[in-house]
Amino acid sequence: MGSVIDRGEEELNRPLVDGSGSNGTEKGIGEDDHEKVDLKARVWIESKKLWDIVGPSILNRVATYSMNVITQAFAGHLGDVELAALSIANNVIVGFNFGLLLGMASALETLCGQAFGAKKYHMLGIYMQRSWIILFLCCFLLLPLYIFATPVLKLLGQPDDVAEMAGLVAVWMIPLHFSFAFTFPIQRFLQSQLRNGVLAWVSLVVLVIHVVVSWLFVYVLDFGVVGAAVTLDVSWWLLFAGMFGYTVRGGCPDTWSGFSMQAFAGLWEFVKLSAASGVMLCLENWYYRILILMTGNLENSTIAVDALSVCMSINGWEMMIPLAFFAATGVRVANELGAGNGKAAKFASIVSVVQSTIIGLVFCALIMIFHHQIALIFTSSSVVLDAVDDLSVLLAVTILLNSIQPVLSGVAVGSGWQSKVAYINLGCYYIVGVPLGIVFGWVFDWGVEGIWGGMIFGGTAVQTVILAIITMRCDWENEAKKATAHVQKWTSPNPDNTDES
Repeated sequence: MGSVIDRGEEELNRPLVDGSGSNGTEKGIGEDDHEKVDLKARVWIESKKLWDIVGPSILNRVATYSMNVITQAFAGHLGDVELAALSIANNVIVGFNFGLLLGMASALETLCGQAFGAKKYHMLGIYMQRSWIILFLCCFLLLPLYIFATPVLKLLGQPDDVAEMAGLVAVWMIPLHFSFAFTFPIQRFLQSQLRNGVLAWVSLVVLVIHVVVSWLFVYVLDFGVVGAAVTLDVSWWLLFAGMFGYTVRGGCPDTWSGFSMQAFAGLWEFVKLSAASGVMLCLENWYYRILILMTGNLENSTIAVDALSVCMSINGWEMMIPLAFFAATGVRVANELGAGNGKAAKFASIVSVVQSTIIGLVFCALIMIFHHQIALIFTSSSVVLDAVDDLSVLLAVTILLNSIQPVLSGVAVGSGWQSKVAYINLGCYYIVGVPLGIVFGWVFDWGVEGIWGGMIFGGTAVQTVILAIITMRCDWENEAKKATAHVQKWTSPNPDNTDES
């Protein structure tokens, strides 16, 4: 088997000259080679390429999300109201803006990934700077949600004590809000050129700092829930500082040549692409924030919100793995399409979906086995523990579905289908899922289980099926041609006048 894999890898990595292409550049993987190499060897080779991205991405995303979980855990041990307030501020106020900004930054996964595959290296730094400009301006437009968080939450039916404290926490999270405008683009800039190890190491170092600062602010200095919120501000800006320092100190010589006035060219076209990406991902990200808001209108809402927040934290923690596959799939698909290799892009999609699904099945089983102990890290309240136990089956199903759906979204991002998927998300989540959750939760009086179940089976499951059908019916050769044309459209002349091929 080893010799077959070695021969297969040598064959797949043999550079081929594309004499018919517009650039006459070398292609790392030829289309015909994928038919010649043994299937096991192809799976092994693609898995190695995939996990070179997935492995560091998992560490990066788990470390980053763990900062939120640690902050929520500190708040949970301060009291039930503090836990509910920080959960609402972090998952709803910050979460709504997080989804939009993250989605807008995901335009770079398409542009940088395809440009890197087409060897237009100088464009990656320009794309990142354009994204910084657009996201920074967008942050100002979103500020009112932080400033007026308390009246907004009261209007949405949240208890007065939770709304007042959540509004205070939200104001202290404004620096965190602005950090997203710079951190998200630079993460995708590094990710698209396979610099994922840097993301992992920076995130792990910042996670250690975050634990120490959280303990200092909450327990030593007694800043309470506000101190817990401020630690997130500090940690997210440290994340950006570490990645930016690596970039400007020579870590990306081919893709970063300093700040450029080209970043201000073509901003309107970039805004439209970023907006399509933002709508696609924020509709999905907002879906679970709406779930928490709807739960806040139930009887005994503080316990219900606490239990659901714990489940969403566990789901979000595990979801860092499929999101790593989302990132890796987007990079692999974009790189192969940018290089004109449609069959390789298709094969990368299949391998990624299968492996992420297997991991999801494992975690689904673990949730079912340890259903009564999974909330202990967040709270010692027996009432909340019992409420989480009641939701464990829905949590397990959610984890399984979320092991498939993000990977299919990664295929969409790598292929540039953001606008199409935005309409799918709108229909599945908000025309089907939310109304079904309302019917199950209030009309049938099934409470939080009804709301969550309706939104999962009516929204996420339907969306996953539709994305799977679109991916299976895709004409990958045509997508490769469109990617080549897309790269040419967005490419500016290289100011250094170098031959990047």
